[in-house]
Amino acid sequence: MRPLRVIGIDPGSFSCGYGVVELDDNKKIHHLCSGVLKAGKDTTLYRRLGTLYRGLTEIISIYRPHEAAIEKVFFAKSVKAALSLGHARGIALLAVAEADLILFEYSPNEVKKAVVGYGKADKAQVQNMIRALLSLKELPSSDSADALAVALCHINTMRIR
Repeated sequence: MRPLRVIGIDPGSFSCGYGVVELDDNKKIHHLCSGVLKAGKDTTLYRRLGTLYRGLTEIISIYRPHEAAIEKVFFAKSVKAALSLGHARGIALLAVAEADLILFEYSPNEVKKAVVGYGKADKAQVQNMIRALLSLKELPSSDSADALAVALCHINTMRIR
């Protein structure tokens, strides 16, 4: 059995969290990379989306994940925010589709429950659990932690299946 490599994506129109993890033959999860793609707040939406798309395609090209996991849209503060998030999510889906990856989607509650054990965990709890589970030296940013949490949720869900 080959190791399973998963990219987790936490889309946003100003910042997009990503994280790539790998499940080895011994069922141990390894952190390969994570971070946040940032697009300037002064930049137009279409330019921000271009930045996110290029960043995601580059990460996918470098790390060559086998599968992708993304958080389902749950809510937005306003109609404008919902539209911007929808555009960013669409860009992430396009990057995944063009790389011919299998895509899995999880609700925020599913992700938090899989990682923290509580579906209504706050951002700090998710960040601390991600640091502990992946033995990271530093606390990841909330966007990066959310993306890693989506990837871990997927791996945990695949183990159950």
